[in-house]
Amino acid sequence: MNPVTILITFLAYTVLLFLVTWITARRATNRAFFIGNKASPWFVVAYGMIGASMSGVTFMSVPGWVGSTQFSYMMLVVGYIFGYTVIATVLMPLYYRLNLTSIYSYLETRFGFWSYKSGAFYFILSRVIGASFRMFLIVNVLQVFVFDAWNIPFGVTVLIFIILILLYTFKGGIKTIIWTDTIQTTFMLLALVFSIGFIIRHLGSSLPAMSADVIHSAYSKMFFSDWHDKRFILKQLLSGAFIAIVMTGLDQEMMQKNLSCRSLKDAQKNMFTFTGIMVFVNFIILFLGAVLFIYTDRVGIKVPARTDDLFPMIAIQYLGPVAGMVFLVGLISAAYPSADGALTSLTTCFSIDFLGLDKRTDLDERQKKRVRYMVHISFAIILLMVIVVFRAINDRAVIDKLFTIAGYTYGPLLGLYAFGLFMPYNVKDRWVPAVVIASPVLCYFLSSYSDVLFGGYKFGFELLLVNGIITFAGLFLLRVKNIKF
Repeated sequence: MNPVTILITFLAYTVLLFLVTWITARRATNRAFFIGNKASPWFVVAYGMIGASMSGVTFMSVPGWVGSTQFSYMMLVVGYIFGYTVIATVLMPLYYRLNLTSIYSYLETRFGFWSYKSGAFYFILSRVIGASFRMFLIVNVLQVFVFDAWNIPFGVTVLIFIILILLYTFKGGIKTIIWTDTIQTTFMLLALVFSIGFIIRHLGSSLPAMSADVIHSAYSKMFFSDWHDKRFILKQLLSGAFIAIVMTGLDQEMMQKNLSCRSLKDAQKNMFTFTGIMVFVNFIILFLGAVLFIYTDRVGIKVPARTDDLFPMIAIQYLGPVAGMVFLVGLISAAYPSADGALTSLTTCFSIDFLGLDKRTDLDERQKKRVRYMVHISFAIILLMVIVVFRAINDRAVIDKLFTIAGYTYGPLLGLYAFGLFMPYNVKDRWVPAVVIASPVLCYFLSSYSDVLFGGYKFGFELLLVNGIITFAGLFLLRVKNIKF
């Protein structure tokens, strides 16, 4: 694959995004940046959220998981359905009733200053680490296949990528992202479908024949009944439900898109539509994973030690330049939504939750916009620095651990919101930071020694639920007199 051709494709794709930005960001205000003037069509939001929720990590990693987890991941996805239902029927009515721009403002109304700042801080920490990790994976691919050919340093590659994202989100914010996500989702889905087609054609098979091969293979096993196993069906269902609740319903990046809809009814239609599309797309990704492993079995290719590399290895090295190009376009399409949404939501969270920009009566619209620009640029610089640090560490195990730790920080959010919604108590607000710090630390300890402490039991995604329960219990100990809520 010619690096020049790859670069031209990347630049052409980026130009398309800038064209959409130019159309959507004209006369954009702070309100347009934060919540899209509450005028986003719900069906566009629903479709575009697919690309935002499925990062480059999902695009590369989930197909590789099929070799060890088979189709058990589908039970996690089924759990999502229950989680998204809770979001649509419990959380969204709350957010719309309170007319929130940042969803963490609820914590101030319900508990107080320290609870509010703790929730917002954990989102920023999670999103900075998580978004940087996802961007690192994608930029690293571009570095290897394009920029290494011209001896361009990795830091410069990251800078180019960050500047591009900064420029097309700078003005329009969420109003622009709603539409660029739609384009990116389309290219990502096309990449998945075409990649399956390339492999089937390369094997001289057909879609019906390959479907039968997948069904009759060991890779399609979906249900695991051993409760010790990370793939245990009940673990997967519960984990999926709570992952959806915290990583969508309690996540500013994802809910900011929903809050840009015209009404609660539209936002709920968006969520239920998104749920249906998400289930179907995840099945396609798992099907692709099974097809990849069947391909390696028949062609006699050794599966790489890191199964994340399986999809890019086959697409780029074995299926020809067109298939490789399709993979890279799909990867870039999966990467951009993670990056642009993260940058916009981080700007929104800090501007609203820490600077109180929406309440500042001493600043006019132009001054508020100037402050927002400075916050936006600052977070772009922070993401740049964290990505470069990841590269300097150059240890995938360490980076994976950082990413896992970032995931732990959603547990306290789950506990905070659950206590606020379902318990008729207030809390001693000044002690909340101690609880939300102790909970992830305790969960990390439980995860590290679970096989010793619990007779061989190994935590999977359900650790998120344990994290939330510990936070909930800590808040219960801090409870004070009954309140009306």
